[in-house]
Amino acid sequence: MSNEIHADLLVIGFGKGGKTVAAAMGRRGKRVVMVEQSDQMYGGTCPNVGCVPSKALVHHSGQRRPDDPPQEWYERSIRQVQAITGFMRGANYDSLNGADTVTVLTGRATFTDPHTAEVVTGDDRVTVTAGHILINTGSEPIIPDIPGLRGNKRVVTSTDLIHATVLPRRLTIIGAGYLGIEFASIYNRFGSEVTVLEEAPEILGRLDGDVAGAALDILTGEGTDFVTSAEVTELRDGGDHATVVYGKDGARHTVDADAVLVATGRAAVTHDLGLEAAGVRTTRYGAVEVDEHLRTSRPHIFALGDVNGGPQFTYMSLDDSRIVLDQLLGDDGRSITDRVAIPATLFMTPPLATVGLTEREARAAGCRIKIAWQRVADIAAMPRAYVVEETRGVMKFVIDVETDEILGAALLSVDAQEIINVVALAMRHGVTAAELREAVYTHPSSTEALNDILGTIVRSDEPTRIAEPAAPRAGR
Repeated sequence: MSNEIHADLLVIGFGKGGKTVAAAMGRRGKRVVMVEQSDQMYGGTCPNVGCVPSKALVHHSGQRRPDDPPQEWYERSIRQVQAITGFMRGANYDSLNGADTVTVLTGRATFTDPHTAEVVTGDDRVTVTAGHILINTGSEPIIPDIPGLRGNKRVVTSTDLIHATVLPRRLTIIGAGYLGIEFASIYNRFGSEVTVLEEAPEILGRLDGDVAGAALDILTGEGTDFVTSAEVTELRDGGDHATVVYGKDGARHTVDADAVLVATGRAAVTHDLGLEAAGVRTTRYGAVEVDEHLRTSRPHIFALGDVNGGPQFTYMSLDDSRIVLDQLLGDDGRSITDRVAIPATLFMTPPLATVGLTEREARAAGCRIKIAWQRVADIAAMPRAYVVEETRGVMKFVIDVETDEILGAALLSVDAQEIINVVALAMRHGVTAAELREAVYTHPSSTEALNDILGTIVRSDEPTRIAEPAAPRAGR
């Protein structure tokens, strides 16, 4: 291989957005160089250490029967998940490296000027110059500056957990965001004793109390122990375990753990990229600063996915790729300002999917609304919930009184991750609640729940008291 490559497009990071643009430009005959620093990350975070393995573990943990030995079931599940991720990693590599116009380099890229990066691949150094450059380096777990946390062999990230074949008997999770709650649900079902420490006074505090309370009831009912208003102050090494020290209500408490999962958020990976040499600015949080078309402070350099500080979802990175492709192909049509009704799903069991405004947010915005709310167990038109033996949860819709358009929804139910996409699409295109209610859906399906719940307005547009979330069952 020549030590110098001149390309039309250089992509740094093999994530969803970058690989999609790389493949599209390669098909158009453009000379593309893709750089990925790890041979374990072809395809990016999602298929390797993110969505795919974690959601596969959701599935495997739910399949364990009471008499299945937890450690044996867990180790077998991890092996099966690793096989899936390995297959997907190889397929991602082959899909790009097999193209005539695309070269994949495995190494670390550092900018030396606005159009050039030096890539260290083993003992070799390759200089790549390109007319356009995409930064797609993703994000990494944040490790808080808490005494005893860094360097402790008992402290793990989500990446560490999904590669470990030993099931921790006691797992303490610091942080009750999406990742913390998902892993709490997964490992509780595998058989771990799970304690979640959350600094905020509520779990799922952005949601309305009736939805958050229903979710928390499910989680605590399965045995997960939540402690809110808990400030972790220290981690002590106990040899065969770790002791987490935290403050709550003016008193000091401790909890012992075989593993401590830090789930306090993720930060953009921008260190060691040499962004100063490229003239690329970053935000105060370290993310690459971009405009509405994802251009950085250098117009020929773009940033896609988690590294640009936007919502950390794979599907947002995919949409980033559409915006950047438009720019590369001379079409200014799309921008991040076009995004409306973007859904999100928390993969507890059953999943909790949301889109748009909560009731609290709608009322605070001065909207005149009506509310449709039902327990899944009471939705007559949703027999699938009984077929798959998962009737827990609630569904809630916030609807504009005058237009009958949906302003938001929270679905805690089986298949919520699928139903929410239908609701989001309806919101983007102005489909009314009545039209969704009267639509024809397959049977038995979860989507047909819309026939029932949207026919039952359980609250008027007068302000109503939002139920408070159920209190965590932790006694600490």
